[in-house]
Amino acid sequence: MTFSATDPSGGAGLQADVQTISSLNCHPVSIATGFTVQDTTGVEKLIAVDSELVNDQARLILKDMQISIFKLGVLGSKDNIIAISKIITDHPDIPLIIDPILASGRGDKFLDSDTRNLMMKSLFPKSLLITPNILEARQLVANGVENIDLSISDCVGHFREIGCQNILITGTHDNTKNVTNTLYSPIDRITPYHWERLPGNYHGSGCTLTSAISAYYALGLSIGEAVEEAQLFTWKTLKNSFKPGKGQMIPNRFFQISDDGDSGKIAQH
Repeated sequence: MTFSATDPSGGAGLQADVQTISSLNCHPVSIATGFTVQDTTGVEKLIAVDSELVNDQARLILKDMQISIFKLGVLGSKDNIIAISKIITDHPDIPLIIDPILASGRGDKFLDSDTRNLMMKSLFPKSLLITPNILEARQLVANGVENIDLSISDCVGHFREIGCQNILITGTHDNTKNVTNTLYSPIDRITPYHWERLPGNYHGSGCTLTSAISAYYALGLSIGEAVEEAQLFTWKTLKNSFKPGKGQMIPNRFFQISDDGDSGKIAQH
């Protein structure tokens, strides 16, 4: 069950969730938290769905279907966060994975500082995994303070203090030759993954990664295995991406239909 806003371009949001989960042989159940006006260049507007409607969408499905995992993306409002937190509290046996999306790739903000703090306080402690990129990790911990000197270790320490079990920090925004994503697991286990950096900018890569992790975990993989397999899947969707508009490339989540893709992994330690 994914909670997120729609994206009419089909690149990110609920549409990315549905495509990714479907391509990995799972059934996507999608709860709309908002509607966006956006294309492949950026987001012009986000309108949150009323929290009562968010609640009703999810709870009716939960009475009807057995849900394997919750995945959160853009949540839209404080009221939605409160409603979703209550739903998750009422279903403690369903694992929770959070993609804490703070802004679009262009920088269009989705959350103010108060909403961001509420998400961290009410949802992060319930999570099995959070997947912020480097910029999001620092922004979450800095509470909106610009140019604060925070190391990734500082950020991970803060996330641990508030109860996060597993933290995957993605490195696509880092100025490095290759992309390094790092999984911080319980008992101070740190696992870096190094990937060939592909040229271009991509719309919906983070949604793809987190949805793929959710799908692999729902299929029975451990969280570590799911994280590793999802990275390879996501890298292949980017390798096979296409450009339907004037802005960013869109990951091809159905690349398997015509091409099994190439392994872009360089090394794992």
